[in-house]
Amino acid sequence: MTIQQLLKTAPVTTLLLASFIGLFVMQLVTGVDANNPSTEALVKWGANALPLTMMDDPWRLVSSAFLHIGLMHLLFNGFAMYFFGQIAEPMFGSAKFLALFLLAAIGGNLLNSYVTWQSILDGTGQPGLSAGASGGIMGIGAALLIAALFKISVNGMVLNLKSLIFIMGINLVYGFAVPGIDNAGHIGGAITGLIIALAFAIGYRQRLAVAIQNAAIQHQRTFNSYQTNYSYSTHDNSSYNSQYSGQYREQHDNQGRYDANSIDQSPHLDANSTEQDTAFANNETNTADIYAESVTANNSPLSNEAVHNSIEPEALKKPSVIWQLLPWLAMLLISIGFVWWWQDIHQQLLQVLKAIE
Repeated sequence: MTIQQLLKTAPVTTLLLASFIGLFVMQLVTGVDANNPSTEALVKWGANALPLTMMDDPWRLVSSAFLHIGLMHLLFNGFAMYFFGQIAEPMFGSAKFLALFLLAAIGGNLLNSYVTWQSILDGTGQPGLSAGASGGIMGIGAALLIAALFKISVNGMVLNLKSLIFIMGINLVYGFAVPGIDNAGHIGGAITGLIIALAFAIGYRQRLAVAIQNAAIQHQRTFNSYQTNYSYSTHDNSSYNSQYSGQYREQHDNQGRYDANSIDQSPHLDANSTEQDTAFANNETNTADIYAESVTANNSPLSNEAVHNSIEPEALKKPSVIWQLLPWLAMLLISIGFVWWWQDIHQQLLQVLKAIE
């Protein structure tokens, strides 16, 4: 996919990649080492550092997601963002995708700070720093897992659940196998992405159910539009039957007179032949009467303006607003929870500092 196609399909993904690269270039211009940046340089450019993030610099929870520790770190995360973003952004929408990335990154950084803080309290750890878009990317990957589990399609294509599980598994195993990888940031970002994606998937299922119902209603409307209304008038029907019956009887009378003349003019016909002709004529007369009565009887129910009316289909349904807002409500609750979590760690730090003084 070219840059122009990526910008059209996933503009937020393109802007995120540009910001990663742009920030890295700015570091290089100011003299930061491309492969082994110093701790001072990383802190200066916005890395997540305890206790700074939990004291006066909470903005580091976001800024650290755009900062990378070396060129290889940037390339790895850039490729993952390119791979996940071009699928996830069209699926969730640009606004939700951006919110998902940022909240997953914040969740990862908060979990990292919490684990680091707890290790310091236990005497098994020390203050450190972290940087990179890994937490946000893991959140996007976890969201895609939920999308594949719920069979949410992108342009008619359903994601491969096994492939996503394999990719996410490699990232987690790599994080635990290699020293210095922010595993807490990966896990925190993934959990945040799972929660947000669940809200999105539930809302998607509900909207899909309404769309299927509306499709059925629209199909019924289309079917009913081809049905025709039929009506018969009593006057037209009776006049038709009377005229038809009269013409038939008149024809029979003429035929009877013809038969009588034929008998008179045929002295060679015997009595049996005459009796057969008379019986045939009587039988034909009875048949005409029966046919006329049958026609009248069959049409009589339609004489009361019988009309075939189509059944009026129910009105189209609208999805409930709650299902459309559910992902945003979930993200709002997560944001509130993150604020509370930061405040809790912040208060613990203040208590320890006061105790030390």
